[in-house]
Amino acid sequence: MTPCVSHLFPTVSPRPGDTFSIERQFFGQGAGLIAGLDEAGRGPLAGPVVAACAILPRDGDHHLFRDSKQLTAQQREQLFALLQTNGAVIGVGIADPREIETINILQASLLAMRRALAECVAANNDQTPDVLLVDGRHRVPVTIQQLTLIKGESKSASVAAASIIAKVTRDRLMAEAHACYPQYGFDRHQGYPTKAHRQAIAVHGPCPLHRRTFRGVAEFLPTSDSPMPVQPSLW
Repeated sequence: MTPCVSHLFPTVSPRPGDTFSIERQFFGQGAGLIAGLDEAGRGPLAGPVVAACAILPRDGDHHLFRDSKQLTAQQREQLFALLQTNGAVIGVGIADPREIETINILQASLLAMRRALAECVAANNDQTPDVLLVDGRHRVPVTIQQLTLIKGESKSASVAAASIIAKVTRDRLMAEAHACYPQYGFDRHQGYPTKAHRQAIAVHGPCPLHRRTFRGVAEFLPTSDSPMPVQPSLW
């Protein structure tokens, strides 16, 4: 499907101090369902990129949801639990390391967003959102009206909720990965290129969860005479 480039609604803009103002402006222009989309895991050397799609209830306590990077792990977990019970509709999508290597990290992130949107639609009795609020500058390749937002987690509660879901989900996946590959410390750095992670790659070489096209991994790949083992089905 080709991205939607038409503008069904007039231009909207965030209002300082009100992270649900964009959503309310779209509601006022006739939109019925508005979904926020964000991803976690573009920068790591290992693991999947995880996207989430969130439709918040109109009458919720929206100020609670803010950029996941500004929250502690405990706060993210608490808000993740709240989003399971407050009437929000949630979808999660994943692109694994092999997909990231094949289509690049940007396209893999957009693919994960498409999958998150599809899961959210399925969870919402096949009702498609009228508007997508997408973190970043790139549109998701679906034919739905979209507004891209640089630093969207700080401008839209819907995007912030999606960022929390994506971050918590990915952190949990990397904790599971740690159980399979404890030598890398995935439970501490979640695959990001910390000094300790880089040292572990240098000592142990990459594992099947590493992104083999990324600098910091590619130079440590085994030779063709000693191929990397097949990736286990973790996700």
